Order: sequence, then structure tokens, then C-alpha cells
Amino acid sequence: MSQQPELPGIPEALLADSPAGVVPTPQHAQRIARPERTQLDFLPRCLDDSLPAEHPARAIWAVVEGLDLSGFQVGIRAAVDGPGRPASDVRVLLGLWLLATVNGVGSARQLARLTDEHDGYRWLRGGMPLNYHLLADFRAGHEQALSELLTKLVAVLLHRGLATLERVAQDGLRVRASAGAGSFRRRQSLETCLEQAQAQVARLAAEREQPDPGVTKRQRAARERAARERLERVQQALADLPQLEAIKAKQRQKLAKRKRGRVAEARVSTTDPAARVMKQGDGGFRPAYNVQLVTDRDSRAILAVQVSQQGADGGLVEPLEAQVAERSGQRPREYLCDGGLVTREAITSLAERGVTVYAPVEPPRTETSGRSRYQPRPDDTAAVRDWRERMGTEAGQTIYRERASTAEWTNAQWRGRFGLRQVAVRGLGRVTSLVLLLAVAHNVVRMLALGA
Repeated sequence: MSQQPELPGIPEALLADSPAGVVPTPQHAQRIARPERTQLDFLPRCLDDSLPAEHPARAIWAVVEGLDLSGFQVGIRAAVDGPGRPASDVRVLLGLWLLATVNGVGSARQLARLTDEHDGYRWLRGGMPLNYHLLADFRAGHEQALSELLTKLVAVLLHRGLATLERVAQDGLRVRASAGAGSFRRRQSLETCLEQAQAQVARLAAEREQPDPGVTKRQRAARERAARERLERVQQALADLPQLEAIKAKQRQKLAKRKRGRVAEARVSTTDPAARVMKQGDGGFRPAYNVQLVTDRDSRAILAVQVSQQGADGGLVEPLEAQVAERSGQRPREYLCDGGLVTREAITSLAERGVTVYAPVEPPRTETSGRSRYQPRPDDTAAVRDWRERMGTEAGQTIYRERASTAEWTNAQWRGRFGLRQVAVRGLGRVTSLVLLLAVAHNVVRMLALGA
């Protein structure tokens, strides 16, 4: 017998030689029910029986069935008596993405796996053939249809008295882009990348005449598509560069007057040319998008959304307020926003539209001026003077504090529940489609919570 190793805490009976797979039993053997995975199990049931009646998937499907989704079916060319496979039901695709968004799933690949493994997603899918390509294309390719659907949901909330527009709040959140900081390049580097991308496209086109037998047709098509997309991104980056260079030139002029600081050279990302480096909540600077949301105080529903490449929030109030009026057909009565969003010009413009603004008043630049922040300035318009006086009262401060439970609550929902910390798509249009889908999911959840 070979000498057994010293294993502390192991009974000596288990260290003795025994046939493989045989575990010594104690003096009084125990009866244990062990799994038997080779036996046949007949469970005749349908998908509808596998899902409880109170499952969220059923509620989402009930909402989707009542929506007009004709905007999603514009590009469908499959005819009843025509050739080819039938088109996928857009109601199923929208329902799957709504359920995934509510559960914080943002990956098309993960959603495709869930439709095979999770009863809720399997029930929504209903055996319809799909893959992650179809799911990803649906989410990113229906910006106009999603915008129209958001407008219809806002109309439903207004019609049922759930949203009133008596008081709305706007706030923004910086969302990480699908690009790294190392992908930003200056003009000289972009021109080099352009030459390399063009050479790669030409080389792959030449290899098409004499294909490599070790590369399949599908792999060759994927390589050519990747090369074309990279060339398009570099070309878009060079096209966006003059606009950024003009902004940098203005910043240099301002700093030259103050005789301090320096401005870095303009750079654009070759991974996502639409992304811009923005300051984040932790103080760092990363490629991101500026997502602006307008929330109704009473229903906490989303009334307007906008994806901006602008790092600062100044000047973004008027476009969002105009979007609220366009989607709802009426102006909000009171508008709550933080100090970074509002300007004196915006306050005057909104007052002319009958909108009362509640926003904090910045203190004077110098403490020695002796002037109160709520004291009107000589160049203030009548609307700005009223705003200063309004924010100097306790009633105005009380109303403004509702912004935290409205707009900031929405931001917390999107970051925490929906998991919107970094977008998985590239390009301003695709990111806008993603944000619109999140807004639709948010409003569907609010409708269900309010019993609509």
C-alpha cells in the first residue's frame, strides 16, 4: 500500500484505497434521493402555460398590442404571396426590448440568449425565428418610429389625465460612449488613418479575385464590411474636425484676452466620430454623450429627450421645451431646471411663451460687490427680474426643490434600473434611437404603475 498524503481534517476511512467511484459508507447507511438525469420526462405544456398570469411580460405585451406600430413596418417588403421568408413581427421585437430594458439588459447577444433560456422572453418570442443581429438592427434603426411612438404614449398619458404638464423638470446625464480615449486623433493622425483604411479596402477588393482557400466566404464578407465601416468612420472624423477646430480657435481667443491657460489641439475619435470628451460626475473626462430628459412632475413620465454632443448644458432648455410642446400640443406651465441649463435669454424666451422658469440664481462673481443675487441688474429684462424675485422667496425655493424628486429621480432610474452608464452603439443617430427606446420603456412602466 502506498503511503497516503497528510490531509488535515479528512477521516482516515476516506484515505484508504477503494475502488474508483465507491465512497465508504458509515456503519448506519443513509438513504438519499439522488438526481437521475437520464430518465425520460414527458411534460406536455405550451408556452402560455409556462408563464404566470402576473408576469411583467404579459403586461408589456398587452400594452404593445394596443399600440400603432405602422412606423416600424415601413421597410417590410415581404408580400403574402411573394417569395422569401416572412418578416419578423415588430410587436415581438419591441416587446422583447421593452422587457429587456426594464430588466437592465442592454446587449443584443444577451437578449438573444434569454429568448432561449428565460420563460418570460421565450413567451414573448413565441417561437419566432430571430438572432442578435435582428435585435440589434431593430433597436438602432428606427429613430423616427420610436420618436412617433413616444409622442403617442405622451398623448395617451395626457388623455387619461395622468400627465398634466403643470410642472415639468429637465436634467441631463453624461453617458459613456462606445469609444476609448485613445481613439481620439489629431488631423495628421487622421490623414494617416485614412490612407491606411483606403489601402485596406483596396487590398481586400483585390483578394476577391484570388480568394484565400483558408478563408470562408462569410469571413471574407465580414472583413470587407469591417474595412468599409472603418473607412467611413475615419472619413466622418475628418469631416467633423473643422467644426471642432473652429470651437478651439474661439476658446484660444478668449484665453488670449485673459492671458492665461492653453487649449489643446482638436481631436476626433476614429471609433465613434460623434462622441465628445465630456466632464463626468466623478470629475474625470471621458468620451460621452449628453442626454437631456424632461419629466412630468405628476406622472413622472418622459415628455422629451435629446442626445447632444455639447459638453455644457447651456442653451439646451429652449429646444427641449419646444419638443414638449410639439409632442403634447401644449406648453408646460412651470419649468424646473438647474443653473447650468438656464440662461437669461432662455428665461425671457420661455416667459414670452407663457412658461414660468424656476432655476437657481448664481451669486455675484465678487463677494465685495455688496449686491444680492436676487437683486435685479440694470440689463435684466422684465422676465429675468421676475425670475430673480421669484427665486428669492420661500415659495419659489420650495417649488424648485421638487426637481430632485422629478428629474433626478428619472436619472437614477435610468442609471440604476435601466443600466444606462455606457451606450453599446455608435453614432448620434443610433444613440438617439437607443435613448428613445429607453424613454418608451420608461413611459410604459409608468403607465402600468399608474394603472393605465
